[in-house]
Parts: sequence; C-alpha cells; structure tokens
Amino acid sequence: MVLKTKELVKINEDAIQNLFSIKDKVVLITGSGKGIGRHLAYSMAQCSAFVYCIDKKFPEEIPKDIKKNMFHITCDITNEKSFRTVCKKIFLKHKKIDVLINNAGITTPLMKGKLFYEKENWEKTININLTASFFCSQEVIRYMIKRKSGSIINITSLNAEIAFPKNPSYVASKGGLKMLGKALAKDWGKYGIRVNNLGPGYIKTDMTKKSFSNKKLREERTKHTMLGRWGDKNDLVGPCIFLASDASSYITGQDVYVDGGWLANSIIDE
Repeated sequence: MVLKTKELVKINEDAIQNLFSIKDKVVLITGSGKGIGRHLAYSMAQCSAFVYCIDKKFPEEIPKDIKKNMFHITCDITNEKSFRTVCKKIFLKHKKIDVLINNAGITTPLMKGKLFYEKENWEKTININLTASFFCSQEVIRYMIKRKSGSIINITSLNAEIAFPKNPSYVASKGGLKMLGKALAKDWGKYGIRVNNLGPGYIKTDMTKKSFSNKKLREERTKHTMLGRWGDKNDLVGPCIFLASDASSYITGQDVYVDGGWLANSIIDE
C-alpha cells in the first residue's frame, strides 16, 4: 500500500514511540536468574512490561523501582507440569501472555583430557537448550492463540550457524533451536503468532567470563568482529524490544544476529 503525503504527515513522534512500546505486555523470560536473561528482564520491566522471570533460583532481589513490573517464579522448565502451572497462573491474572523469550541455556564443553564427548552432558544440554524451549513455546502458544497474537523470541547463538570446537551439544542445541523457531513460525503464523531468533555474538557475561579474561582469546575474538569489540548485554535490549513490540508485526521466522559483524566477516585485517 502506497501512503499519500497527507497520511505520511500523520506519523508523528508519539506514534513512533507507541510502535516500539511494550508497556503492559506480559513477558515470560526463561533462565532469567542471571546473565542475559536477567538483564533483559530488568530492561523490559523498566519499559513498563509485566515481566515474569522464570528460573530455578534467583541470587538477586528485584530493585524497588520495578517491583510492580517484575516478578520471580521459581520453576524448572524441564518439568512440563510445573511450567504449565506457571503459565496458567499468569494467564488467570492478566488474561493474556504476549511474549515468551526462550533464554534458558547451559554450555558443557568437552572435559579436559577427554577425546569423546560425554553422553550425559549431551542429553542434559539438549534437554534444557532445545527440548524445554519446545515445550515452553507450545504451552505459551495455547494462550497466545486465544488472542491471535504473540511473539516468541529464541535466544540462539553464533553456534546456530557455525561450529565451535569441543562443544557438540551446544552447537547442536542452538542449531536445533534456530530451526525450531522457523518450524513454529510456519505452523502458527496464520494465528498471528510470530517466532524469531535472536543470536548473540560474543557478549560479556558470566558464561564468557573465562574467554574474556584470557587476553589472547579476547583479542582474537575482538578482531573477528567488524566493530572491533565484544558485545555488552545492553546491545541485546533494543533488538529484543523490537521483536517483542508491534514494530516487528510483519517479521517472523527470521534470524537476527547481534554479533558485531562476526558472521559477515571474512579475512581478518592485519
């Protein structure tokens, strides 16, 4: 549809702000006791969304200024019955669930001195990173379909596209999560439910603390980005809010990489 000049004038600053607003949206974030999930929860609560942090434990209290918008729910997402109960309670309170962010994930690299990857670590990683995200998505969709609206955001990784060494379960789980997102987008798009993947590059978190503390590794990975730096958790907030808001209402089944240009880079400059 081509907008006429007079129609274009109507799009003012307030309209643009409302387009990106997540005010009063009900947001569930798995694995939000710490790290990226925690930071996203804080940021979205500050934007007046009702944010439900779902994790097995919470080492930090909720700041007083956002207590009316941010809530802790202790839940093991691999326990289907427990997560189902959580969703039911949230829906009964708000009569809707707008956004699910599948953020929960673990990484279990090959143990030092081992040649072959341990089956136990494979199964644990796949169960948390992929299978639990599948179940959480299906459960939330039961409520989103009632309003024919909703956004699911999968936190994937560079590893959904490229292989990194000595961690096959993580690479496989993130690649699987990426394709799960596309499959769900295909199945549920006709009901107004959108599913997209948000893939962080090297972000400074507890999970990457060891690599960042190693000067050689830190510099190698810095050089591999086009922007010449590691990412900060704040770098993920804008893209996440965009995918949760009405500003992305015609976007689904997509991969958004926040990686400083890592994937598009080729030869590292000398």
